Amino acid sequence: MEETMFWSKEGKKIKCGICVFNCLMENGGFGRCKMRYNENGTLKMKNFGKVQDIKKVPVETIPLYHFMPGQDVMLLSTIGTNIDWLTKIDDKPKGSKIKPEELIKDMNSKKIKILAFDDYEPIISFELVFKIMRLAKRYNIKTILSTNGFIDSEAIKKIGKYLDAAIIKIVASGDKDFYEKYLDVKDTSAIFDTLKNFKKHRVFTEVANTIVPEIGESENSHSHLVDWLINNLDSSVPYHLIKFEPFDKFKNIPETSPELFERFAFEAEKSGLRFVYVHDPYVGGYSTTYCYNCKFPLIERLGEAITENRLDGDRCPNCGFRISLVLE
Repeated sequence: MEETMFWSKEGKKIKCGICVFNCLMENGGFGRCKMRYNENGTLKMKNFGKVQDIKKVPVETIPLYHFMPGQDVMLLSTIGTNIDWLTKIDDKPKGSKIKPEELIKDMNSKKIKILAFDDYEPIISFELVFKIMRLAKRYNIKTILSTNGFIDSEAIKKIGKYLDAAIIKIVASGDKDFYEKYLDVKDTSAIFDTLKNFKKHRVFTEVANTIVPEIGESENSHSHLVDWLINNLDSSVPYHLIKFEPFDKFKNIPETSPELFERFAFEAEKSGLRFVYVHDPYVGGYSTTYCYNCKFPLIERLGEAITENRLDGDRCPNCGFRISLVLE
């Protein structure tokens, strides 16, 4: 239990500024994440410096398809979240203490050049994430942040120069009614602010959208999301459609069907997104990276594994068109 960053005193309470929910806490009170709390006028965090798991995975499983494709990543599953979705807000998470210096040196000795923070909401463990990112930079190790997007702009500014890539994981196309009814979030604008902030700080960004049948398949919300990405980021931003699978309070909702995926993928491409991916083996044609200019297959995948990479550097070998991706 150690002191944290980004907080201020508000009368007899303290205000946490790590995420956009800006929780106000009385002495002894906890924030939304149930990890950060007020201890006699100081913001502390439970399980400070701990992670749930560390493992090596392909970068495509994050999923990132345009950032150092085919490379291995050391994946850190951090502790704590601020939204009840696939991971739950939990006041008693299990974890193990790690030593950032040993982690980075071990990665360097094994020649693993990418470090990712994923699974739970990494921003809740901001102090640990920030410390590790700074160390990683010294060893020229790339860093990835997987996030739900509800990050305070000052926190993004703090890590911006140490962060190489990010993936924003959106649910139900960011539909406001869905977020308010099922995730207890009244305002989704923070997701879009985070996307703009990542662009401002030159963080390579991909976007994932979990399509939830029946309750989160609004075509209007999806069209709004796609149009926003094109107009505010770029038509070349990689866009991943993720399969919903029933769980907990959503156990009676069916999984995303191939037909629903195909409809949404077609709409995204029709609107102008150049790189649309569908994470479902029953939907063909949407796991391959094609040249937008001549439609030549550049990177073919089976599941999340690359089976063929025909890129000539960052260009299409067929027509010479430059592809938006990071290779090193």
